[in-house]
Amino acid sequence: MRILILVTLAVLVSAAPFSQATPPRDYVVITGSSTAYPFATVVAERVGKTTGFRTPQVNAFGSGGGIRQFCGGIGPRYPDIVLASRRMKPTEVTDCHQNRVVELVELKFGYDGIIIAAADKAGPKLSLTPRDIYLAIARDVPDPDGNQTLVRNPHRTWKQVNPALPDVPVKVYGPPPTSGTRDVLAELGMERGCLSFPLLSTMRGEDPARFRAACHAIREDGAYIDSGENDNIIIKKILADPAAVGIFGFNFYDQNLDRVRAAQVNGVAPTWETIFDQVYPLSRPLYLYVKSAHLGWIPGLEAFLKELINEGTWGENGYLSERGLVPLTRDERAKYAEKIRQLW
Repeated sequence: MRILILVTLAVLVSAAPFSQATPPRDYVVITGSSTAYPFATVVAERVGKTTGFRTPQVNAFGSGGGIRQFCGGIGPRYPDIVLASRRMKPTEVTDCHQNRVVELVELKFGYDGIIIAAADKAGPKLSLTPRDIYLAIARDVPDPDGNQTLVRNPHRTWKQVNPALPDVPVKVYGPPPTSGTRDVLAELGMERGCLSFPLLSTMRGEDPARFRAACHAIREDGAYIDSGENDNIIIKKILADPAAVGIFGFNFYDQNLDRVRAAQVNGVAPTWETIFDQVYPLSRPLYLYVKSAHLGWIPGLEAFLKELINEGTWGENGYLSERGLVPLTRDERAKYAEKIRQLW
């Protein structure tokens, strides 16, 4: 069970994570999601320019990699904030607690969409379903010959995946296992595609662990190419390789509308409106986790959070929306802003 505890500054002072012999850093350290990295970087730069605090350091290690760093412990050796393009898993929360990182606050700060795109003029034109996504990139799929068993993915072209798709090779540049984008793609795309097969739908009820393994494992035969945490690199790869498609976040797509073309999913194109309304099937929220125990000790941590929850930052007309962040609803922003304000 996920435990998120809000604590007052008085409690924090009595349980200070830093000794006098080990002074805290004089700047904030943020790690995690490469999708959320551009947003946090812009906010950090604004803090450095408009306050007396140093510009926070923002690093992109992927949601999974960042959470491991964040959960390593309390004190100046460890990040103050982790960005995630998915919620923390129960196992990750347990890891945090085992390392005394128990005072976690979760903030949902916007929405994003997972985009499957090709080079605008030369790339394949795709309109996909979750079933297509699963059959294209899964390691194991139901036997096309009709046997009630799973086999290694035999599909080499999109046309083999679905006769309505073009007869071009399946070649997908995508995120690595440490990426939250990959986790969410498995849950929102591949898993839904799995459920369209009776064999796998039955498996979910009878053996959930086997179902998850079958529906989340991505092929390793060269059709899916692990391309690292930097979404800009994936865009460069599909521009240089027009037969391929890439998987990346909406904000990177939004910044490259003149160069790449996104596939529809279930007939819905990814747009600011379809992601805001949660109509686009691969929409997802973005999260931030902060260590309450670091508030009042790491200079600039409160300033970063205050800047983030400013309406001029994360609101519908805020500067982050110009960078591709799809904002929360007004009620959601009010809810999470109040949650953060209770920390000081």
